[in-house]
Amino acid sequence: MRIDRNVKEAAEQLFSRLGLSMTTAVGLFLRKAVSEDAIPFVVSAKKSGINGYSARQIEELFGVAVDDAIAKKKQNGSPVARYDEENKKAYLEYADGRREYVND
Repeated sequence: MRIDRNVKEAAEQLFSRLGLSMTTAVGLFLRKAVSEDAIPFVVSAKKSGINGYSARQIEELFGVAVDDAIAKKKQNGSPVARYDEENKKAYLEYADGRREYVND
């Protein structure tokens, strides 16, 4: 495949941060396309949403970004901010499972 050098380098940096190689990332794209029997994102000549992303795509990207951030914090042993719906309180969750509630 011929890919613009700048795009390739940016993609390699992104995939590296995600713990993926270019080969693995392209393989994921191809598997997703085959499983959906379509290109797994909107391809359109007109802009819609923000920067061409639909609300659904933005929501999905946000969810992935949050999950990645949480995984990195856990991997580094850093606490993760959470919210306890039952007690209506925010807390920090540590790698050992300990919870430290805010304003307690």
